[in-house]
Amino acid sequence: MNIEMLYSKIHRATVTDANLNYVGSITIDEELLEASKMRVGQKVEILNINNGERFSTYVILGERGNRDICLNGAAARKVHKGDKIIIVAYASYSEKELENYKPKVVLVNDENNIDEILDTI
Repeated sequence: MNIEMLYSKIHRATVTDANLNYVGSITIDEELLEASKMRVGQKVEILNINNGERFSTYVILGERGNRDICLNGAAARKVHKGDKIIIVAYASYSEKELENYKPKVVLVNDENNIDEILDTI
């Protein structure tokens, strides 16, 4: 049996831009992607802390060090610049894999700099 579990998340990221005139996705700074172990093209769920919106999109690569968190295309209608969001990725794990299960939780500050990286929920 496989169980869908939290793979990783970037917690309380600040939206730096919302670009309606772009093919849909979320642009995430390369350093944040590496810390969270998320991948370009990976499906993610966006949880908007400010307005309660929850929606899915996919990751595109942002420039390293810019700390960009930009929602693009239709997703841009669901956020405002400055909103706090949680970016969540899930994965399917076997019972055996869950014996060593350690999700990545990346805590960021208001400027999207990494404060802490945890391997527990």
